Amino acid sequence: MIPLTTFATVQIGSAPLSIVHEGQFPAVTLSFNLASGKSLGEAVDAINRAAKEIGLPDTVATSFSGSAAEFRSSLTSEPFLILAAIVVIYIVLGVLYESYIHPLTILSSLPSAGAGALLAMIVCHDNLSMISLIGIILLIGIVKKNAIMMIDFALEAERVEKLSPEKSIYQACLLRFRRLVWNKPRGAGHRL
Repeated sequence: MIPLTTFATVQIGSAPLSIVHEGQFPAVTLSFNLASGKSLGEAVDAINRAAKEIGLPDTVATSFSGSAAEFRSSLTSEPFLILAAIVVIYIVLGVLYESYIHPLTILSSLPSAGAGALLAMIVCHDNLSMISLIGIILLIGIVKKNAIMMIDFALEAERVEKLSPEKSIYQACLLRFRRLVWNKPRGAGHRL
């Protein structure tokens, strides 16, 4: 029999009831709530800055879990998803119009819509959150639908009325962006 004191030091004191492990290493979970008016992205950036300022040793590894981890993973995959969606839209529109140019014409309106949305967020001092990203995607859908309707009308005007491409798209623009005012036709009541 070998006594325990030959290879261990025994002390009596208080200790935690359990030690949480992440993999094989002891782990500590720090939780936080967002201040009013602050986004999750700002909180993640502030935590990363604080971890750098503290100067944690190389043996300490930090990671996010829960909503913060989902937020970071969604931001890393978002550009690839948007690019894949644009490629799929181009292919579908190419099959629909049997053309390589018409899908590019439709998709050419998307960058200005996205830039306008980001500019509006800057002017309103709003953050790029998940809700605003959903709004930008919805805006892209609305702009794409408008461009599709204009191209459809222009192609129909080219076929039926034998207009040039410039005149047919001009007519499509006039039709899509018509004034929403009351017009009084000759000999009739008011109409919209």
